[in-house]
Amino acid sequence: MAAAILFGTVLLVYLDREGYRDNAHPGRDLTLLDAFYYTTVTLSTTGYGDIAPESEQARLVNALVITPARIAFLVLLIGTTLEVLASQGREMFRVSRWRNKKMDQHVVVVGYGTKGRSAIDTLVSNGYDRRSIVVVDPEPVPVEEANRDRLVAIVGDATRRGVLRQAGVEKATHVIITTDRDDSNVLVTLTVRQINPDAWIVASVREQENVPLMRQSGANSVITSSDAVGRLLGLSSMSPMLGSVMEDLMTYGEGLEVAERDLLVAEVGKQPQRLPDQVIAVIRDEKVYRYFDPVVSLLARGDRLIVVRPAKELPWAPRPGTHGEELADEDD
Repeated sequence: MAAAILFGTVLLVYLDREGYRDNAHPGRDLTLLDAFYYTTVTLSTTGYGDIAPESEQARLVNALVITPARIAFLVLLIGTTLEVLASQGREMFRVSRWRNKKMDQHVVVVGYGTKGRSAIDTLVSNGYDRRSIVVVDPEPVPVEEANRDRLVAIVGDATRRGVLRQAGVEKATHVIITTDRDDSNVLVTLTVRQINPDAWIVASVREQENVPLMRQSGANSVITSSDAVGRLLGLSSMSPMLGSVMEDLMTYGEGLEVAERDLLVAEVGKQPQRLPDQVIAVIRDEKVYRYFDPVVSLLARGDRLIVVRPAKELPWAPRPGTHGEELADEDD
């Protein structure tokens, strides 16, 4: 916009060059270079006075056009500079404050698009502190949006080690990778895994054929976004009610939800089907068993449950840890 004002004013002065007087070269018409020179010293409010409007028409154009253009030019330059400085200042303040807390149990989210925002909303809705989430994005606009959402955000390419170290990846417990390119996701996964061998990495891919490559790169969990949306569309077309239920399960805070929870002491020795929550899987010894598997016909200490339950907390479906329940893997 500033360039448009500059060159537009140059053109305006050059077309009306006969109405201007060059005190350094009397009697000579202004050249294009003279018009450019006059415009720059005028818009910058320097005003040497060696070239000045002489005719009434030129003075009128200066008063009605060039003076407002001068003001707009300065507002653009100063306003943009202040905006950049303020944005960088907020980012540096948040990063500095985060680093001063020496957090080492945080989550790094690479990419603050639709998938990244949804992932963060789910984390926050399930009890994660916003201050324990760090966003990395190569574009300044998403980083500004993340800052407005009270998140620590860093502008940079997550395929570069320096950027990931700035986000504290070496101390992160979880890393969520949600860029729009599968090749970038693979490279980010490789880099994260080299820096932090113990982090739990969740990555998204657009194409199903890239899932094995993503797992070989070090991702613990891979989500195929395109296929997932396609399956939901197919289910909704064949059975609208089934599609609505699936969408309900994936939407947090309303209707039904899928959750993982600890086994309570009172539930030890019971069958999965006998619990108030609808158990669909049991995690035992780091393996997942379907609720009907004979291995988990009776629940044991240390089991964790994958359940379908109401999104709204009910007396018979409490959130473990919120009512002082005793967990099955704790001592009596």
